[in-house]
Amino acid sequence: MARPLRIEFAGALYHVTSRGDGREDIYLKDEDRELFMTVLGECCDLFNWSVHSWCQMTNHYHLLVETPDANLSKGMRYLNGVYTQRFNRLNSCTGHVFQGRYKAILVEKNAYLQELSRYIVLNPVRVAMVEGAENWKWSSYAITVGTEHCPKWFDREWVLGSFGKTEKTAIKHYMQFVANGVGQASPWVKLKNQIYLGSDGFVDNVQLNISKKNLSEIPKIQKRAVPKTLELYEKESGGRNEAIVVAYRSGGFTLAEIGEYYSLHYSTVSRIIHNEMQE
Repeated sequence: MARPLRIEFAGALYHVTSRGDGREDIYLKDEDRELFMTVLGECCDLFNWSVHSWCQMTNHYHLLVETPDANLSKGMRYLNGVYTQRFNRLNSCTGHVFQGRYKAILVEKNAYLQELSRYIVLNPVRVAMVEGAENWKWSSYAITVGTEHCPKWFDREWVLGSFGKTEKTAIKHYMQFVANGVGQASPWVKLKNQIYLGSDGFVDNVQLNISKKNLSEIPKIQKRAVPKTLELYEKESGGRNEAIVVAYRSGGFTLAEIGEYYSLHYSTVSRIIHNEMQE
């Protein structure tokens, strides 16, 4: 069977899974799980991702991620690649951590936001690892219900906003919705053409855009803060290299523009960013 087409456009929403090489564990200890979250946060900063739900299992993970800048593939190369490098260094290992291609399902936002946010956090419950979603530390459930600190890259409000007008009401309805999901049929029974989860109209619209080759014309969703000046990043940072990374992550400057400011070739700026991200 041919591999499904990778479809990327501004504002696309995906359910992403990636499994361990040979179905081996991708987390050996809690430190590895914390490392993965650090790399995921970096990925959101660098590629302007917005994560709405996530769950770390043992030999795979689940993400519900929105890409305002049509760059899922670039972000996934960073996420899996950098995690592999740091995992191997941390555990004195070599070789692959993840098997081949990750799996990405293109999701119709309004129709499946709630269902997938529930499906993802219930994964440990379905395989009898825990009795309830609240008992699994390594998912977005606790953050969504407000019992754990919310990292800046996690878009908690997007999910909660679909369950109620006030936070208290939304959390109550979300918790009940998740609890009612135990034993429900998998959303993947509704999967179309291997890569779509949505209505016929949603599928037709995406395929029409592909056929017209006009995906790049879909308006971008702007969610980044307005970048500061390079001078201000330099003043606020602890050193040149830190300032370079912060400026690049802001999304407001190209490698060449940063290089011109510091009298460096853009390839040198790229190496500095890469090396700093490995620290």
